[in-house]
Amino acid sequence: MAKVASTTDFTKVMSDMMGSIPMDMSAFGDVFKNQAAVADKMTKVALEAAEKSTEISSKWTKDTIAKMSDASAVKEEPADYSKSVTDFASAQAEMVAENLAAFAEVAKKVQMETVELMMAAGKEASEEATAAVKKATADVTTAAKKATAK
Repeated sequence: MAKVASTTDFTKVMSDMMGSIPMDMSAFGDVFKNQAAVADKMTKVALEAAEKSTEISSKWTKDTIAKMSDASAVKEEPADYSKSVTDFASAQAEMVAENLAAFAEVAKKVQMETVELMMAAGKEASEEATAAVKKATADVTTAAKKATAK
């Protein structure tokens, strides 16, 4: 009778191989926690910017409505209407410059805070990676010594 070829159970081979490699799973938890902390800080930056932008827009709208009220009021002389529209246009031009500067300040602050967060996260990630590599090297060296000692 012919011998039936048996197939290798690669699941067991992979499990044995992965089990023999020292691995610290707590590092994955630390990465997740650090990423969540960075995401939390970035969310706060974005929400603060959105809040400030909304305040600027709201104030701009209120000021425009107030100026529009002045421009639409009944005038005694026809020339007063022309002056009223000119005053409104001048006030709008001034408000545009002020509000765009305020939006630019918000954007500048967000940019600076984002760069600071990314730099801090990058530095922290680099330090963690260095520590993880050193630990992994030590673990592999220990495992290799144990394997060769047998």
